[in-house]
Amino acid sequence: MSTASSPVSSSLTASPPSRLALAAGALIILGSLLVGMVFDASNGLLMLVGGLLGMVLYHAAFGFTAAWRVFITERKGRGLRAQMVMLALAVVLFFPALDAGSLFGTSVYGFVAPIGLSVIVGAFIFGVGMQLGGGCASGTLFTAGGGNARMLITLVFFIVGSVIGSAHFTWWQSLPAFAPVSLVKLAGAWGGVAISLALFTAIAVFTVVMEKRRHGQLERTSVVNKQGTERWLSGPWPLLFGAVALALLNFATLALAGRPWGITSAFALWGAKAYQLVGGDVTQWGYWQSSWNAAALNSSIWGDITTVMNVGIMLGALMAASLAGRFAPNFRIPLRSVAAAVIGGIMLGYGARLAFGCNIGAYFSGIASGSLHGWIWLIAAFVGNMAGIRLRPLFFPGERQLSPIAKGC
Repeated sequence: MSTASSPVSSSLTASPPSRLALAAGALIILGSLLVGMVFDASNGLLMLVGGLLGMVLYHAAFGFTAAWRVFITERKGRGLRAQMVMLALAVVLFFPALDAGSLFGTSVYGFVAPIGLSVIVGAFIFGVGMQLGGGCASGTLFTAGGGNARMLITLVFFIVGSVIGSAHFTWWQSLPAFAPVSLVKLAGAWGGVAISLALFTAIAVFTVVMEKRRHGQLERTSVVNKQGTERWLSGPWPLLFGAVALALLNFATLALAGRPWGITSAFALWGAKAYQLVGGDVTQWGYWQSSWNAAALNSSIWGDITTVMNVGIMLGALMAASLAGRFAPNFRIPLRSVAAAVIGGIMLGYGARLAFGCNIGAYFSGIASGSLHGWIWLIAAFVGNMAGIRLRPLFFPGERQLSPIAKGC
């Protein structure tokens, strides 16, 4: 990852780790208790899940944007292979529950969406935005929470792009599309698992072949001079541990919320509510006329599961960054980098609305749900990343080739 878009900067003196960590942890616990008491106990627990997701994402440096960029530019596939492990565990956990329709007594459903121009174009735009904005949806949250001032700019304009996307949503959905396809319904739970595992294996093998062809051997994991409690508190955590933890926490989300982990619907909601505060009206837009979205718009923002989890992710990343002694925001951001954050953020938000989600809701949770649209999203977004990488020198002149799996998204 370039210096301009690293999750944290050491240019300023870091704040005392213990004080910030305690504050962030207290906010997560207090927030989960209040949300649980006012709304629903499961909502409160989901804030805790969000906090854990933030810590895992930060300490394991589990990024999508940097992992894809490293493979595209250097043919190093460790990050992509970790994503395949994450997805493999997720489908093994998700498919039987989705096939049964319930999990621990709770009705559950997956993110299964139509396959059409909207998904293809939206995912491509999102992919370009990933490279210009410096992160994906999860990456924007955890790097911003971890102290990256530039990613706060990306987040603000991610929200702006989400609102614009919701305004145009109905038109995009009027374009040709195929009906949703679920591997769980098409091949059964274990048939779908077998197909998915074969595809994950093929992708992992492809990355191995390409990496060995370029470098002669696979990249070695860096040695960490930390052991025991110190490493688990301050990081870094093994990348594969992050992959497993993310799959388990997404499964916990399914059990508590009745649906998988998502991020960007909350951005559209935040933006819509802000737009209404300044006199705008989104109620006539088709996106906000669906029963679920209309209910969210007319209710407290703290009753929204995705909002609660997003806040938890940012607080969890803040806690992780402070424990690592790395929370040190740098507000000296080059103008070109600011421009890339603005443009990339808008593209991320707009693309996510068109494509029924982001790298989490469409890619991770979509594939974990057995939805074919998740695979289409992966292909289109990867092509978008390739285009975005070609545009990066316009905003980050002279940036060097990435080191193996740069920290963060």
